[in-house]
Amino acid sequence: MTAEPIDLMHPPSQGWTYEQARELDLPFDWELVDGAIVVRGQTNMWHDLVRSGIERVLFSVRQLPYAVLAERCVMIAEDNVTKPDVVVFDKTGLDAFDLECLPVEAVTLAVEVVSFGSRSADRFRKPGQYAEKGIPYYWRVERGTDNLPVVHEFRRDTEQGVYLPVAQHEGLLRTDLPYPVEIDLKQIVEL
Repeated sequence: MTAEPIDLMHPPSQGWTYEQARELDLPFDWELVDGAIVVRGQTNMWHDLVRSGIERVLFSVRQLPYAVLAERCVMIAEDNVTKPDVVVFDKTGLDAFDLECLPVEAVTLAVEVVSFGSRSADRFRKPGQYAEKGIPYYWRVERGTDNLPVVHEFRRDTEQGVYLPVAQHEGLLRTDLPYPVEIDLKQIVEL
C-alpha cells in the first residue's frame, strides 16, 4: 500500500494540524494559520541584525526561570503555530530534549521584527493571537526613518484581554518587563 500524494492546494477539510504539517517535506520555512500552511518570507539583513541583537541582549540579562530563543515555534493551537522572531519563556518543567514547540502558556514575551512580507501579521494577527492566549508582553519592532529600530512595547491588559501600549523606544530601550533590560538600539544594527 502506498501513501496518497499530498496536495498542498487542497488541505484536509478541517485544515492542517501541526502534527500533519510537520510530517510534510516542505521546501520552505512555514507557520500554520487557522490550519493553512503559510510560507515564511525571506528577511533582509537589517531584520536579522535587529532580531539577533535583541535576542543576544535579552539572553545576556535573563533571570531564572526565563530562557530566550529566536524563531522557536509556539503552539497557539494545534492548527495555529507561529514563530516569533524572539521569545522569552519560563523554562520550568519543559523538556529541552524532546520539545519542538513552546506551549503558549510558557511564553512571557513575544518579539516580532516587522519586515515587508510580515507587516499585517506582525501588527495585527500575531498580537491578537498572543493577547488572546495570555502572553503578557509583546514588542513590535519597526524600521524607523533613520533605519534604526523603533520598539513598540505592549503589555496585556488582563481585564480586556488585549495589548495596551507601554512605551515607544527609540535610541535606547529601557524596561523592567518581563525583567530589567537595556538595549542600545543603535548598536544592534551595527550601522
